[in-house]
Amino acid sequence: MSSAALRLGVLASRVRFEEKCILAALERRGVVCEQIDPRALSVRAGGGWTGPRTVLNREVGHYRALYAASALESTGTRVLNTAAAAAVCGDKWQTSAALVARGLPTPETTLALTPEAALEALEQFGYPAVIKPLVGSWGRLVTRVTDPAMAAAVLEHLAALPSPQSHIVYVQREVAKADRDIRVLVVGGRPVGATYRRSDQWRTNVARGAVSERCPLDPDLTELAVSAADTVGAHIAGVDLLQDPDGRLTVLEVNDRVEFRGLQQSHGTDIDVADAIAALLIEEAQA
Repeated sequence: MSSAALRLGVLASRVRFEEKCILAALERRGVVCEQIDPRALSVRAGGGWTGPRTVLNREVGHYRALYAASALESTGTRVLNTAAAAAVCGDKWQTSAALVARGLPTPETTLALTPEAALEALEQFGYPAVIKPLVGSWGRLVTRVTDPAMAAAVLEHLAALPSPQSHIVYVQREVAKADRDIRVLVVGGRPVGATYRRSDQWRTNVARGAVSERCPLDPDLTELAVSAADTVGAHIAGVDLLQDPDGRLTVLEVNDRVEFRGLQQSHGTDIDVADAIAALLIEEAQA
């Protein structure tokens, strides 16, 4: 099937920098592509689907992205990334468990089923440590705790939240690192590029003001990032890694609907992230 005969979809309630670039890349390749707004999407169980048969999932909200992918897959639609990948990547504990099972280096992590159990786990870890929500992005609600009193205050707040999920606490040992982390973008099992994300704060999210700088793709970095993406089943992944003072790499998390503005801008015209994603989407549609 020629590219011109394909009908593809991009699932997104917001068309940000990344979605604009991907849509433009598909248009340059002569592909008919339509935006699917999940806020207007409904899929009947066992019913048909008259929309595109291959869809790129770029929905910003985790649960809407997860269930939209699952619903579309129930109709036989090919979704990238899959609902299974979204379920693992979108839940920090599921990601950690998958990385550990694969034997990949990742920070020591404990899942505590109550805030009280979390306080005991922190005593075993020692301080400083990091408390994170199971689901979330851009570094929101991620808290570095430096002593028992601070940890108790944070956990008391979590215990008062109405959502039962908030009472399940994800705790990580803090990894010694420089003032930066590394993001590697993997598309179709191949690294497209990497960037250092540098910040004066301990959180190095670009959404929080971190600056992206080009990072060379050496073999160790490439192998670990590709293995991490494969572990969670993500065809398109932003793999976040830490590097300790001795140069050892650790996988922090894997993002399935990765933002790549900072990475793209740090590389200029040397790479085209959106075109790599467009090429993969076309390849999957033609398979």
